[in-house]
Amino acid sequence: MFAAFRRAFAQKSRPNAWRRGAWRLALILTLCAGFALPAQAQRAPHFEFIRDAEIEHYLRTLATPIFRAADIDPNAVSIALIKSNAVNAFVAGGMNEFFFTGLLQMTESPEQLAGIIAHETGHIAGGHLVRGSEAMRNASAQAILGMVLGVAAGVASGNGQATAAAISGAQNVAERGLLSFSRAQESSADAAGLSFLDRAGVSSNGMLAFMKKLAGQELLPSDRQVEYVRTHPLTQDRIDAVAHHLETSPYADSHEDPKFQVMHERMKAKLMGFLQPQTALLRTTDKDPRISARYARAIAFYQTNQLPRALALTDGLLREEPDNPFFYELKAQMLFENSRVDEAVALYKKAVDLLPDSALLRVAYGHALLESKNADNLDLAIRQLTEANRLEEREPETWRFLASAWGKKAELTKDQQYEGLVSYALAEEAVARGADKEAQQFADRALKVLPKSTPYWLRAQDIKLSIDTEGHR
Repeated sequence: MFAAFRRAFAQKSRPNAWRRGAWRLALILTLCAGFALPAQAQRAPHFEFIRDAEIEHYLRTLATPIFRAADIDPNAVSIALIKSNAVNAFVAGGMNEFFFTGLLQMTESPEQLAGIIAHETGHIAGGHLVRGSEAMRNASAQAILGMVLGVAAGVASGNGQATAAAISGAQNVAERGLLSFSRAQESSADAAGLSFLDRAGVSSNGMLAFMKKLAGQELLPSDRQVEYVRTHPLTQDRIDAVAHHLETSPYADSHEDPKFQVMHERMKAKLMGFLQPQTALLRTTDKDPRISARYARAIAFYQTNQLPRALALTDGLLREEPDNPFFYELKAQMLFENSRVDEAVALYKKAVDLLPDSALLRVAYGHALLESKNADNLDLAIRQLTEANRLEEREPETWRFLASAWGKKAELTKDQQYEGLVSYALAEEAVARGADKEAQQFADRALKVLPKSTPYWLRAQDIKLSIDTEGHR
């Protein structure tokens, strides 16, 4: 869960991680063609990303029928969460959808969120942002956004020196520049999104409701409009088109499965508990029987250093829903971050047993096993992290933990092969960050140590050859 949340808050976009990657990205964005950025301008503003197993599970479960309706492989789309009060969502780098926490908190129903997902998927299906090179396929969504924003800031200013000086404002420049779309593209994405919703059997009422929610924003000065309106021009024609579609849609009166409403309420409760703990405690009471309210309060107590009260509420949630992996994860995180590692290990194991396809839960479990100081847990930690990598290939943190695990194996066994695996893991971690030079250096080290033609040796060779090829394009 927010093992995810807490760690991700500390992982801001690395401003120096995408030097050559930013140049390549410029080639795939029409507006950037031919533009050359000085090295000092190839920096991204600091975004804070959230990785959370429960929220990502909800978004992916909600989005999967829409992706399939668009003839898009759901596994090919990355969903990334950005910690920001801004109300916005966009696609970048081709197959990456970014959602701001401010937007998630503003939506009132799963139908509204499904409408936003369908619209953004319309941008992907319409090719409004083209998929790029090998680097774009291998880098994490966070690194891709860093590449996009680094280039966008330079393009918007036309001056690398000015960009470096004004980089703190690059987020808004990027969103209103390369990450925004024309009115024609917005209408096209709407039309595509409406067709996807129909094919998925989902009502478009949510899309209409969210548009009406934002309708008054167009009348405000631009500096007072929410970011979604500034990057997604909203017109009465677009609202009328959705309303007209609903008149003929066979799914106009359909509703999402009630489970989605539950998931939506818990997503918002979790975001409020972690991001606005004082607000969560003011808006709920100890007498509120709703699970979402108790969830928000448990998290808020944890965030405000009231661990006993947080654990008591979480234990109550677990008694009510003993098969909820995310409640186990919450309690495990609380204990892990308060040095009760062995207790956390058992709870993370329970969470993984309940939701084995969650890469983030396996990463949290593997990390806890690594920190348990029990050498007997090392091989299990490696298995968990390796499986997490199979489920989700582009997460830098997983590779860092694997490098640590293999490093400990090297110390225990004195086997040089594990040193090669450490270098290989760090090469993969650098690839996921878009740091090609580091990736090449670590891949070279791995190739010198790992046995030839073994799977990891071959992958290290692939990394080196891929970077060499990209560098000569």
